[in-house]
Amino acid sequence: MGEGDKSRLGPTEFWRRPMADINQIVQASVDTAIREGGEIGVQVAAYLKGELVVDIWGGLADETTGRMVNGDTLFPVFSVTKAVTATALHIQAERGLIEYDKPISHYWPEFAANGKGAATVRDALTHRAGIPLMPAGVTLEQMCNWDWMIGQLAKMEPIFAPGTTSAYHSYTFGWIIAECVRRTDPKHRPFGRFIQEEICAPLGIDNLFMGIPDAAEPRIAQLTNMPAPPAGAPAPGPLRTGAIPAQVGVVQEVFGRPDVRRACIPGAGGIMNARSEAKFFAMLANGGALGGVRLLSEERVRSFSTPRANRGEVDQVLARVLNLGISGFHLGGESPSAPPVIGSNPHTISHPGAGGSIGWADPDARLAVGICHNRMFDAQTPQDNPLQPIGDAIRQALGLSN
Repeated sequence: MGEGDKSRLGPTEFWRRPMADINQIVQASVDTAIREGGEIGVQVAAYLKGELVVDIWGGLADETTGRMVNGDTLFPVFSVTKAVTATALHIQAERGLIEYDKPISHYWPEFAANGKGAATVRDALTHRAGIPLMPAGVTLEQMCNWDWMIGQLAKMEPIFAPGTTSAYHSYTFGWIIAECVRRTDPKHRPFGRFIQEEICAPLGIDNLFMGIPDAAEPRIAQLTNMPAPPAGAPAPGPLRTGAIPAQVGVVQEVFGRPDVRRACIPGAGGIMNARSEAKFFAMLANGGALGGVRLLSEERVRSFSTPRANRGEVDQVLARVLNLGISGFHLGGESPSAPPVIGSNPHTISHPGAGGSIGWADPDARLAVGICHNRMFDAQTPQDNPLQPIGDAIRQALGLSN
């Protein structure tokens, strides 16, 4: 095939296009996002059929010092973390240590207090456990204290009967799911260590952390906080301020603190680079295995694309419909209920993070993508999302449909 014929490549012929050509197409979209879309620093990585095919970056990791983004720069990714946390639970289910429809209190007896005894693991995965709010008056130091947070969640009274109401557990999702993992781990390891030993090490992922080592600190990008919502933007849900209190909010002043970066905050505290994020999702895009290492069965991973019940329900925290599956992931499909940057395939599983970072796995194309950045935004439409053209460019470069 001649050089001039590359534009005709189909999805089964992607490998005939050199990685340099693929990266050139995606790099152009990143450069445009920085030059015209207001982005500051961006990293993008993608795997197709288990192979790294996109690995690019651009812009500034720190506007104040002029430090540039490179391939090893680390980014806070907020709720993208939930995908990793949920996967840890699915690994325990794969091992026969957790059953989704059993009460959380079967594994964590103290959780049954104050009317939560009927809440199931599945309720937690689908944001229907009934405790989306953080403890009243929680401080940063308390949020970083695992035992304190677990004790507080165990004592909470649900604000909705478990299993009845969608209320996005912005932070609390992480501790509920992760404590179930910790309680069923025969070694009773700290959750951050479980992630390193059971997910990262087997897959060869070296830049994905829930609680950074000291040596990683200088590589972390500095965030630019989200601007105030534009006039006419939808109002947040009635529970939003309780789910993410201002004093522990998703801002640089909180997540730039050394103690927060070193704490394991399993619903929102992940710090990673795009290469490691994409490699994690590549395991899911390949049916639970990557590089000869299997973490999950193909059947289990296929089930992740199953929509949760009452999928048209408006969420009480985010004030919009969430296109969630039964296993803790967001699903692809038609916007506005699905993140359009991931494409329209309803089998795609993903997790976005506050401010725009996102990762996804398309099991049909066996495509996995990680996008990390440091200018936080809250796009109201796909047209407002400067990362949307990057997702489109990846699919175009690989000969895949949107």
